[in-house]
Amino acid sequence: MPPASLGAAAGLLLTSPLVALWYAGSAVSSLPFVPFDIFDALARVLPGSVLTFGIDLLVTVIGALRLGPTAGTAKLAEQTMAVTLVLIVGTASAAIVFAAAQRILRGSSSARILALTAGVILAAGAWLATIRLARGSVFSSGAWILLTMVIWSLALDWTHQHLRAAPSMRSDDAFRNRLAADRRRFLLRVGGAMAATTIAGATVGARARSRREREFSGRKSSGHGVPNANDSIVPVEGTRPELTPVDDHYRIDIDTLPPHIRESDWQLRVSGLVDRPVAWSLEDIRARAALDQFITLSCISNPVGGDLIGTTRWTGISLKPLLDEWAVRRDATHLRIRSVDGFYEVLALDVIRRDERVMLVHAWDGAPLQVKHGFPLRVYIPNVYGMKQPKWIQSIEAVDQWSPGYWVERGWDRDAVMKATSVIDTIRVGPPTADGLRAVSAGGIAHAGARGISRVEVQVDDGGWQNAELRAPLSPLTWVVWRADLRMTPGRHVLTVRCTDGHGAPQLTTIAPPHPSGASGLHQKTISF
Repeated sequence: MPPASLGAAAGLLLTSPLVALWYAGSAVSSLPFVPFDIFDALARVLPGSVLTFGIDLLVTVIGALRLGPTAGTAKLAEQTMAVTLVLIVGTASAAIVFAAAQRILRGSSSARILALTAGVILAAGAWLATIRLARGSVFSSGAWILLTMVIWSLALDWTHQHLRAAPSMRSDDAFRNRLAADRRRFLLRVGGAMAATTIAGATVGARARSRREREFSGRKSSGHGVPNANDSIVPVEGTRPELTPVDDHYRIDIDTLPPHIRESDWQLRVSGLVDRPVAWSLEDIRARAALDQFITLSCISNPVGGDLIGTTRWTGISLKPLLDEWAVRRDATHLRIRSVDGFYEVLALDVIRRDERVMLVHAWDGAPLQVKHGFPLRVYIPNVYGMKQPKWIQSIEAVDQWSPGYWVERGWDRDAVMKATSVIDTIRVGPPTADGLRAVSAGGIAHAGARGISRVEVQVDDGGWQNAELRAPLSPLTWVVWRADLRMTPGRHVLTVRCTDGHGAPQLTTIAPPHPSGASGLHQKTISF
């Protein structure tokens, strides 16, 4: 077997437990998980057009192949790509070390020198990625990455010493066959040991992360009724839940893993053009008068009919009265809101002063925010997509001019106002009637940000538009559940839905992709009976 092939095999065997070790370290001690840090750092520097293409492609493939919930599947795909990238780099680096040791350098120390050099270079790259993301202590991160890469390098050198051909003048077939058999046995032994190490590291990491997540899962949502419980319009069976369970609410952000923030270490710092800067703990924020709102939030990457949307009860404090408390100066025009993960957005003070519903949010559905949904603090801004609403907030700065936020810099819409959209969730066919027709019930949701919905209509094939019944929404900020009870002839039919927002503006019928301003077009479903 050529040296490069042997090196590739050794690199794959040794990099797998290295990834598991990093995972265990990140879960137990919040040390860097290098594959995700590298992936996230690359995402920060790639051109916006590349990121947009990747996001749209991922969402399209998941939807077309019906691979499961879009948000969770997309995150799993990102994590898989991140780990695969590191495995490829480790495999390729080991192949280069073996090939170079055989062809360029001679002597027993050549592989060790090359392996250590490769390990240091890779460690430096990983450390730079971690520094770029500002995750953890610079010193402890660097020490951890360097230590693990040196171990990897020495293991690679040790493997090379056992796999390289011993000096010999023999070149007969028997010798070569015996050498190949010895190498296979050695690789199998190493492979078994590395597999056990990988499983052990992954198990330790998974248990530690599960224990950390249970700390939050123990904070259960408080039971509460809904304001439309007595509404006479009953959703058609199969319509999505009117109130999305928090665990099922979509999560889209710029991190392969959500930032882990200790409540005891966290403060919200308010600075800039204010006369009274503050540094508040989460308890300081929770102690203030709470504002509860049922809210529907949608991702701008959500295709028409997609599942990147959810409704839950948000709890926080209104931003409007805080402007006076902070004594925001007259020359300030915007707040620059920054997150722990480097995300940022700029919010106009005029928007805050016009709308008391703009708020800093610390709880969903009566429980503290889950880590993946922005613990300890996120912002809510009515009528705009999620790309404008930072999570894991750590600072707010009053500034005197607008500047583009994270996704606006990468080519997405500056205002990102939610478009009116209606969706068919389900179609139910009843038994035949005496006249040969069938009773058919269709149901779904319609939403238009903070503008509300005034009408939903359903069309069967090319027929006229028929008004659907609207269930009272949970609040002016949530979607509306609709149902349409129809009578149809047996056969194949296409149902189409459209809506009108609360201001009287009809839903856009022009088909448009999510980028750059949100998807538009009418949702359809086909049924045969």
